[in-house]
Amino acid sequence: MSIFNLFSKDKKENLDQGLSKTKENVFSKITRAVAGKSKVDEEVLDNLEEVLVTSDVGVETTLKIIQRIENRIAHEKYVNTEELTAVLREEIASLLQDNPVEELEDFAIPAGKKPYVIMVVGVNGVGKTTTIGKLAYHFKKAGKKVFLGAADTFRAAAVEQLTIWSERVGTEIVKQKMGADPASVAYDTLQSAVANNADVVIVDTAGRLHNKVNLMNELTKIKNVMKKVVPDAPHEVLLILDGSTGQNAYNQAKEFAKATEITALAITKLDGTAKGGVVIGISDQLHIPVKYIGIGEGLEDLQIFRKKEFVHSLFGGE
Repeated sequence: MSIFNLFSKDKKENLDQGLSKTKENVFSKITRAVAGKSKVDEEVLDNLEEVLVTSDVGVETTLKIIQRIENRIAHEKYVNTEELTAVLREEIASLLQDNPVEELEDFAIPAGKKPYVIMVVGVNGVGKTTTIGKLAYHFKKAGKKVFLGAADTFRAAAVEQLTIWSERVGTEIVKQKMGADPASVAYDTLQSAVANNADVVIVDTAGRLHNKVNLMNELTKIKNVMKKVVPDAPHEVLLILDGSTGQNAYNQAKEFAKATEITALAITKLDGTAKGGVVIGISDQLHIPVKYIGIGEGLEDLQIFRKKEFVHSLFGGE
């Protein structure tokens, strides 16, 4: 079975185009790393290590990849530099956390979870509200009834932007006045969603990392209030990260992971950067699956993350 059996040609083309800057960056560096070499020796591996680190894969994950390649060379006698990309592709794919929905139809929700409640976290400016809007679009396109909760009440712009998205996509939104208690908004959102037989609820929350204690307390309060309406909510805590910030995105992920339990990641703005390698390091180091990636501004440019397709788009191959 082809690895692209659930991946349309258009989506593959969009992914290739969205990751083109990272691919060009990585490929050009790998080409220089093996220039004039016929076999993978210590110098090639040293050069490859530098390529991966400077492509924002991260030091720890890079060292892990190099070690795995060394083991492959020792045991399987891979000595040809032309085979290096294939080995690299396989080892990176094996490090990426499995996305539990990648083998399902796009934007399916688990059976018996209705409404399926997603709490979204992330700092301002990473594309949080836009990602929520695109998620709402895709869930609705998949035939789901969607409710949005505007619980980022500390920024008037956040509520306004989410309202615009709800109107654009055609979903319900629950909001209160500026400065209202975020937990109260979450509670009202879930009550309305249950009363109206909604399939999916997406609750936006404020992203402030300057005081992790306050952030932790706020997110815990929101979770506890949700459980009063839907006992096993939230079913997903989705952290939005800006892929164009490279290692800064990894640092944000670590800080949010300290403040609350993150169950999935969405990494945005990969189309405008050569730093797409950060996806590999974040997934490997935090042991949290990347669920969605943003590879453009269009509604269809938010995709389910499928690790084999991602790695093949970065490094080529069929």
